[in-house]
Amino acid sequence: MKKEYLEIGKIVNIHGLRGDVKVMPWCDEPELLCEFDRLFIGRDKNEIRILDARVFKNTVIMRFEGCTSPEDAEKLRNKVLYIHRDDLELEEGVYFIQDLIGLNVVDADSGRVYGTLKDVSQTGANDVYEVFDEENKKSYWIPAIPDVVIETDIEGGVMKIRPLEGLLDAN
Repeated sequence: MKKEYLEIGKIVNIHGLRGDVKVMPWCDEPELLCEFDRLFIGRDKNEIRILDARVFKNTVIMRFEGCTSPEDAEKLRNKVLYIHRDDLELEEGVYFIQDLIGLNVVDADSGRVYGTLKDVSQTGANDVYEVFDEENKKSYWIPAIPDVVIETDIEGGVMKIRPLEGLLDAN
């Protein structure tokens, strides 16, 4: 089942005297955090309105509605920020990592089950999927390229792959 709220960052510090906070982004590009008017905060995922956001080095400086002093900002330290799934539209063939984790990975031709998608590593050139074979207690690393990943069915919980020759032997 898809999560309604997706983790996107964590408030790590206060910034300045106006109540701004420093956010460590948990997304591909820190600029993405600057595109939202609202986020959700903490375990209860309470809505919080963004008044201002800007990238600062590898973090994002944010000012939230109702947060007007360093004391207000300090209360938000170490809180996780979330987006609502519907607030971000993905391009065709692009998926939230959280939706990929747990997919059953099978051979597109033979139906052989390779295992469960356990992790996604972002290498720069392309993502690499770690597929864990529970039966053999072994991991495989699959490049997330169109020649290998044939179909991704989030709703069905399955990813179909066609491994390149020798790919699984090298793992």
